[in-house]
Amino acid sequence: MLSRLVVGEALEPVKWQQLEAQMLADVERAKAFGVTVENVSQTVRQQAVLLQEIYPAFTQLCDRLFTDKTDHLETLWTVWLPLARHLVEQRQAVGRPFVQGILGGQGTGKTTLSAVLTLILQHLGYRTLSWSLDDLYKTYRDRLLLQQQDPRLIWRGPPGTHDVDLGMQVLDQLRQPIPGQSVHIPRFDKSLHNGAGDRVALPEEHRVTPETVENIDIVLFEGWFIGARPIDPIAFDNPPPPITSDADRTFAQDMNTRLQDYLPLWKRLDSVIVLYVPDYQLSKQWRKQAEHQMIATGKPGMTDAEIDAFVEYFWKALHPELFITPLIQTADLVIEIQPNHTPGRVRSSL
Repeated sequence: MLSRLVVGEALEPVKWQQLEAQMLADVERAKAFGVTVENVSQTVRQQAVLLQEIYPAFTQLCDRLFTDKTDHLETLWTVWLPLARHLVEQRQAVGRPFVQGILGGQGTGKTTLSAVLTLILQHLGYRTLSWSLDDLYKTYRDRLLLQQQDPRLIWRGPPGTHDVDLGMQVLDQLRQPIPGQSVHIPRFDKSLHNGAGDRVALPEEHRVTPETVENIDIVLFEGWFIGARPIDPIAFDNPPPPITSDADRTFAQDMNTRLQDYLPLWKRLDSVIVLYVPDYQLSKQWRKQAEHQMIATGKPGMTDAEIDAFVEYFWKALHPELFITPLIQTADLVIEIQPNHTPGRVRSSL
């Protein structure tokens, strides 16, 4: 039926009824997106019009995002379109720019989700900014100083490696815009300094022309621990592996303490979506697949042993069982990610 809709074919009444029944059949998803018996008919028809309108641009986007030829039409209909419409409703409800936090680890599709939502929302007339916690990494110089103070911070990414004050400043400017005044958006270039990366300069640093935006309606702010909160230190008395040594436990406890500094930043979020992987061990497998593909194309990549050490470093910093799993109880929306990276179960917080 969806393949008929995208080419503009008229559906028989019984087919419309089937689409309505399917939309209501997944009770959790229907509840998450506000679909009821009373509004399902209107919802299906409005979504069908939107599907037909954005599908040509969507297929072009898929050609850029995906190397495989998987048909993403079903995901577009069941997850991405309803989610975009849901964001529009929330934006209208708050009456100001809406900040949507998106938490997801390696391979969960944060970039894909943001790109697809931006496409749909722009078609609906909503100016959308896709921004990452990575863009708030401290400058190369500041991170060198940070490593001297704490040699355990061998990788950028854990709590303490971001400029939280800058993040709050930017989100405040986006949430409460001044008419006619643009907002400077910091970006992080991971290719600088031989891969160590550095923040693209802000205007006061007089080095490059910064990215500026204005009149943003919806901000998609994504990152691997967006919304994560400090936990009771007692959890580190018997933590899950790879937190095994005394040094590991101390590191985990220190990262837990540093999360406190991020709470004012999270207060700027209007909503949090968790891209949840029930088996967090998949992130290792996904990272290895990505590195193998890079190596196959002649690009440099990490060995499997290096990937294991890299991924486990972040598990030691903020273990998924300790910091991500609790968020599915409180997040506004939870989208489970399947082993093939595609969205599965969708539900509002438990």
